[in-house]
Amino acid sequence: MIPSTSAAGTNTLHVSLLALPDAVVSTLAGIFDVINGVAQMGAVPAGTPAPFQIEIVGEAEGALMLASGVPFTVQRAIASVDATDIVIVPSVLLSPQGWQKGRYPAQVEWLRRMHAGGALLCSACSGIFLLAETGLFDGRDATVHFGYANAFATTFPAVNIHPEQVLVISGQREELVCSGASMTWHDLVLYLIARFAGATIAQEVARLFALQWHQDGLTPFIIFEGRADHGDAEIQAAQQWLAEHFGVANPVEEMIKRSALAERTFKRRFVVATGVPPIDYVQRLRIEDAKRRLERTDTSIDDISWRCGYEDPAFFRRLFKRTTGLTPSAYRKRFRIPDFAR
Repeated sequence: MIPSTSAAGTNTLHVSLLALPDAVVSTLAGIFDVINGVAQMGAVPAGTPAPFQIEIVGEAEGALMLASGVPFTVQRAIASVDATDIVIVPSVLLSPQGWQKGRYPAQVEWLRRMHAGGALLCSACSGIFLLAETGLFDGRDATVHFGYANAFATTFPAVNIHPEQVLVISGQREELVCSGASMTWHDLVLYLIARFAGATIAQEVARLFALQWHQDGLTPFIIFEGRADHGDAEIQAAQQWLAEHFGVANPVEEMIKRSALAERTFKRRFVVATGVPPIDYVQRLRIEDAKRRLERTDTSIDDISWRCGYEDPAFFRRLFKRTTGLTPSAYRKRFRIPDFAR
């Protein structure tokens, strides 16, 4: 239900979409268009006040060059925004050096003030990097693009990060909201519409914009890549061999034979180096191979099971579902390139 009053003094909520030089234009513009379109596209009944008033805010008014080299207009400087109901930080593009803390002190202080005044703080994808600088997420759950998960965990170790989750809602007032990888800003925006304007309007907006909730989570999208920066030469050699031979019978036993280590020592060092036991590592490599075959070929699921190293197709199906969250057939339907695009 929409509160009776808001930062604007009406039942219309004020949404501040924060533009940064690192921002990704597609997320910034997409969030603006959908929230602004709630009223513009007739999703609310005639005569009903618009549930949201959204504006682009930033450090200074005027043109701002975004990460992609596209100029974007900041409508209002944050110094003039004393109160708002919802703040959204869009996706940002990290440099090869990663997120550099302390680059945006004015924005971080403004975010803290808006939160203290009762605003929801929201991030899309990698926008959580800026929100995390406020310290408000320390000890709380959050999500981020799975490709940035390791970098985020290193930069903000006090935040509990869950890159496999589409949407994470934290805080005593459920006032800290973040969405995961890339296009899950759809879920963030639909959640805000449902929370403050109602599920019916959220459904109508989803229909008008052809948006879909990522109800299966992000696990199906995540590609397993075993850690290789651990410095254990013996385990690295085993990983390199396994990358080409994961489909053989008893690959763990074969790795141990090829190493100069005792079985218990090998398994202990493998877990320390890669973070997972050898058998789990093998299974993740096999599932990744199965995913590529499902995406790119018409090979039957039973045959894919055999090619990946599993003689029991039923076991393969159960393992695939447990690992990815989808059955092999559902995965193929979701990720296979459609015939019209081939």
